[in-house]
Amino acid sequence: MSVLDRNRLDEEASPYLLQHADNPVHWQPWDEPARELARSLDRPIFLSIGYAACHWCHVMEEESFTDEPIADRLNEYFVPIKVDREERPDLDRLYQTTCQQVTGGGGWPLSVWMTPDGRPFYVGTYFPPSPRRGMPGFADVLEQLAASWRNEREAIEARADEWTDAMRKQVESIPEPGPQPDDAVLPRAAERMVAQADRQFGGFGSDGPKFPHPTRINLLLEATADTGDDRFESVALGALDAMAEGGIYDHVGGGFHRYATDRAWQIPHFEKMLYDNATLLISYLGGYQVTGRERYARIIDETITFIEQELTHPDGGFYSTLDAQSDGKEGAYYVLTPEDVQVAAPDPQAAEIWCHRYGITDAGSVEGANVPAITAEIGDLADEFGMEPETIHAMLDAVREALRAARTNRIRPARDEKILAGWNGLMIHGLAEAALVRDPVHRDLARAALSFVKEHHWNGDRLARRWKDGAVGIAGYLDDYAYLARGAIACHEATGNTAPLGFALDLADAMIEEFWDEDAGTFYYTPHTGEKLVGRPQDQIDQSLPASVAVAGEVLDLLTGFTPDRGYDDRVETILETYGTAIDRAPLQHASLVSLAHHVVTGRLEITIAADELPEPWRRFVADRYLPRRLLTRRPPTTIDTVSAKLSLPSDPPIWAGRSAVDSVPTAYLCRSFTCSPPLTEPTAATDWLGRLRP
Repeated sequence: MSVLDRNRLDEEASPYLLQHADNPVHWQPWDEPARELARSLDRPIFLSIGYAACHWCHVMEEESFTDEPIADRLNEYFVPIKVDREERPDLDRLYQTTCQQVTGGGGWPLSVWMTPDGRPFYVGTYFPPSPRRGMPGFADVLEQLAASWRNEREAIEARADEWTDAMRKQVESIPEPGPQPDDAVLPRAAERMVAQADRQFGGFGSDGPKFPHPTRINLLLEATADTGDDRFESVALGALDAMAEGGIYDHVGGGFHRYATDRAWQIPHFEKMLYDNATLLISYLGGYQVTGRERYARIIDETITFIEQELTHPDGGFYSTLDAQSDGKEGAYYVLTPEDVQVAAPDPQAAEIWCHRYGITDAGSVEGANVPAITAEIGDLADEFGMEPETIHAMLDAVREALRAARTNRIRPARDEKILAGWNGLMIHGLAEAALVRDPVHRDLARAALSFVKEHHWNGDRLARRWKDGAVGIAGYLDDYAYLARGAIACHEATGNTAPLGFALDLADAMIEEFWDEDAGTFYYTPHTGEKLVGRPQDQIDQSLPASVAVAGEVLDLLTGFTPDRGYDDRVETILETYGTAIDRAPLQHASLVSLAHHVVTGRLEITIAADELPEPWRRFVADRYLPRRLLTRRPPTTIDTVSAKLSLPSDPPIWAGRSAVDSVPTAYLCRSFTCSPPLTEPTAATDWLGRLRP
């Protein structure tokens, strides 16, 4: 039996691919047997890329991929291949580039028709089964492309060559090296971000949809800390406030939805992604340190509770997503009517107050129901109902808990339970930072997840991207190594343990071996030893995730103080030379690289604590102030030579050398740009030294 005689997705681990395992389309995974079949039959490949929480992916499946006549066309004329974009971001990156070049847009589901060797010649996103609202029908497109393949092959091949060359040029092109960014790179970038900010509704852009852009928020907070410019802080906090108040935040269950469909952040696209919540944790932790606002503290704590309850594997790793749909309808799990609140609330007045606070009306905001969003301030409610603000808070919390309990009776959104190394690294970073800033208990979640990924994804030499029900697969990409290494460093900061530091060093060395290209002066996104595709992409632009080349550079910069002899710092400088011109021309797209450049130019603040454990007063010293370029490390209490040998470090790594406790009292050493404090045994003295060590 040929592999094309049946749907092979039942052999896959991806929940998204398994969703299509019963389709009459004879779906193939992206593997060599499927591509060899396309070559031997001389048939084009139809590649469909999506992910489990994608609403329009579900729609196209229901309309077209379960339709027998359409399935027959796909099976007869093409080799149909399904790809989970979360498992194969390299393929998605390549063909999204073509889609954007050809159509001016992109997204999911991504629909690509290509030659057997992977050169695209027709591309789009969602297609209805028959023509609708100016969109061509999927069935007609299949017939037309099959006829073109038979009768206009020369034109098809020419187009495929042209599109592939254009795609390669964009994803592989290395800028001419230029000077490294100077010490004005951060305020220049912040000025550009202020100019692009939506000062009325918060965030960036003047229309919907609205995406969170946490890397831009982080950069603006950092620029505020350096310059004291209130405009930078205003834009950053305006975005945090808008998301905290709007419907993009789940005011019942905690955590953030993917994005808002409108300018005012009121109506979300309801899927919940691990990585959005991880990166937003960092932004809200920064906002909390800058302002001390209790609203941000609640967002942080509730988001972590959501992650622990909804996206955590029993053994410690984090699942990927929650679907936007439940019971066949987008958002059905999350929307509320006044009646829903009245039934759940302890009493009618509490229900009335909750509805006032969160805009729950009979008219509704989405098909007669409501997405909760803050529409009334606590003080105004206290005045209106003649109560103390504390009483209002208590009533709102009681209703919230009742609504959360009532929600459990609804049909839950599907959960994509694959565990991705890089996304886990982002959440480990957020939780470790929360352990320092909010509550040390959060380090337990971070440690458990790091242990899970190290045990299941790391073979001692290389990293796998995905684990699902015991199945490990797909060679890790640059973001897997970089994000996980950054999370491991954060775990070392939060715990003082050296094991996470050792893991970060192993990941950094493997990352250099697999992804660094000396001639290009950068890290590529795909490994040297990986599958050879029609293009080898880079990842230098912030999108939904921070640019992995910037995070890789940050990892090397952080580790240089431990390993000055491995050339980590030279590679960081090379990266900044490679992308220096691009950073200057388009800082909004390169926020993570801007931040890296600024850290290198001005120097990181190193805080070394010599103590058996991190004392609470020193944890509070770190928690109570926004230090975006901080590296916190605890000098091992055992003999440094023993620990250093175990980690393959120099016997006296600079960041620990000569830094011991004074008279057995926990002692801190602060350093930046070759200037260090004396031994400090009191946090108040460290506060004084911080001012002297400013860049």
